[in-house]
Amino acid sequence: MTLSIITINRNNAAGLEKTLQSVASQTFKEFEYIIIDGASTDGSVEVVKKYVDSAAEPVEAPTVKWVSEPDTGIYNAMNKGIRMATGDYIQILNSADCLAAPDVTERMLKALEERQNPSILYGNMIKCFPDGRRMVDKCFAGQEITMLGMYTGTLNHDPTYIRRDLFGKYGYYDETLKIVSDWKWYLQAIVLGDEKPQYVDMDVTLFDMTGVSESEGSKSKIKEERAKVLKELIPAPFLSDYEHYADDIHLMRRIHRHPWAYKLVWFIERCLFKLEKRQNKRKNKQVWG
Repeated sequence: MTLSIITINRNNAAGLEKTLQSVASQTFKEFEYIIIDGASTDGSVEVVKKYVDSAAEPVEAPTVKWVSEPDTGIYNAMNKGIRMATGDYIQILNSADCLAAPDVTERMLKALEERQNPSILYGNMIKCFPDGRRMVDKCFAGQEITMLGMYTGTLNHDPTYIRRDLFGKYGYYDETLKIVSDWKWYLQAIVLGDEKPQYVDMDVTLFDMTGVSESEGSKSKIKEERAKVLKELIPAPFLSDYEHYADDIHLMRRIHRHPWAYKLVWFIERCLFKLEKRQNKRKNKQVWG
């Protein structure tokens, strides 16, 4: 089996049904589908059973595994699904998120083959807002993923295929974290490890923007957890530089896109440099008489 798609859910029957329908609609059926339910009490189990029964009818259908039992959080459920998986690659498609088109799995698997099976392959994620707006998030869009990029951003997990053996190499998701454990894993595998993600310009998933990581109350928690991870993984002198200069570097990157603005900033910087040089000369003359 090349691919295992994992969906985690807890008390979101309506969102789960949307996700299951998008998986069931795939034109390519030769993948493994794993559903991890956290002992839901809202009818989610009935939704799963209905899907499993319908998936068993066609001759050609995904292999389905599912469980409904208590867990200790999102990442505990994800890890549970990864341990159950047998596919060469893992895709995490959480409850309420959907595959963007009926043939997207087939096209992503073809892209894997064309790129000679990279360790990580990702595409585009379409953010779906409650007011009906949609925005395509291309993430790094094939650019090299550096420490600076991961310091302020992350690689979206919904439209990403991760080779399953990487979880043996870098470990599973950190279950002590509530929101940023996937970001921590990417940081370890891509920035501190030697993995080189590849990008395909394809709309892979529809992401529900009402999820836990997008709520207002979670923003301070994200910042707190990221700070904790950075202190754990990055040496203090390097981290100090990022804390002081990361925003300035991003600002200069934006300025570089506009030649006239860059020339203006360069001119001002040269003037300030010469002014400081003259002031230092005066100070030195005063000190030495």
